[in-house]
Amino acid sequence: MSEQNKRVVMSFIEAMGKSDPDTAAKCLAPDATTLAKGFSKFAGIRHYDRIIGTIAVFKQLVPSGLSPIVHTITGEENRVVVEFEGDATLANGAAYCNQYCMVFTLFDGKIKHVNEYFCTKLADEVLYPVVAAFEQQQGSTK
Repeated sequence: MSEQNKRVVMSFIEAMGKSDPDTAAKCLAPDATTLAKGFSKFAGIRHYDRIIGTIAVFKQLVPSGLSPIVHTITGEENRVVVEFEGDATLANGAAYCNQYCMVFTLFDGKIKHVNEYFCTKLADEVLYPVVAAFEQQQGSTK
C-alpha cells in the first residue's frame, strides 16, 4: 500500500509543478484539505476546490513551472512524507527556490490531507507579491 501511496503523492507533486489541475484532481479525495503551517500570508487550510483552483492558476504565476527536486520520500501505511526543493522563475522574473516537507495522509488511494512546511519568510517576500498582483489584476477585470 505504501508504494502505491508514494506513486499517488509523486503524481500530485508533479501535477502541481506542471500546473495540471486535472491530474492533481485524480490524486485527491473529494474532501481533501491542505494545511500550510506557520504564520505567513500563505498559512491556513485549503479545501479541494481551492487546491485545484490554485494549481490551475499556478501556470500564470510560475510560467515555467516548478521543478521539484525530491530528496526523500518515506511511506508507511496511509502516510507519505516528501522532502523536496522547488526551483522556479516567477512571472515577474524573480527566482523562487523554496524547500518543502509535505506530510500526506491518504485514504482509499487518494490524498485526504496534507500538512505543508516550507520557508514562509521566502514565500512572503518573493512569492506573495506575485500572488497579490495577480489577485489585484483579476479583481480589476471582473
